Amino acid sequence: MILTVFQNFPLVVALFAILFAQGVKVPIHFIATHEFKPGLAFSTGGMPSSHSAAVTAVTTGVGIEHGLTSGIFAISCIFSIIIMFDATGIRRQAGEQAIVLNMLVKDFQYFIDEAKVWNKKKQYERKQELKELLGHQPIEVFFGGLTGILLAFLMHPIFS
Repeated sequence: MILTVFQNFPLVVALFAILFAQGVKVPIHFIATHEFKPGLAFSTGGMPSSHSAAVTAVTTGVGIEHGLTSGIFAISCIFSIIIMFDATGIRRQAGEQAIVLNMLVKDFQYFIDEAKVWNKKKQYERKQELKELLGHQPIEVFFGGLTGILLAFLMHPIFS
């Protein structure tokens, strides 16, 4: 019974799209910056967007299986658009705010460290930096979406 879930093409292709998009972030970053960061495979943000890859893969899978005129395709398509819009909007802005807040914390800490009065006091616990890479550039969302669509069409013959 539990194995039947792996016969659900839209689900499987969406999960594969997430793994693929997360895994490919490391070599893409290395090619672009010559910096090897394996942690990107487990991080939010970056190229391509795994959120976009997942939602477009599931929507494409639903479209292939149930048709583009089905209600389930319409629901999936609308939720995909909302998620992709959120990735480039709210989440990206939160990341930009995190950058500014981290700079303010560092500047404030520098001010404290330099002030004579504060030199006599105990060292204050440093706050953990906020995660800055939360959302996506529009191009990252576009290529994430394209990745999901292509993977759905490439993997569909395996399930047919």
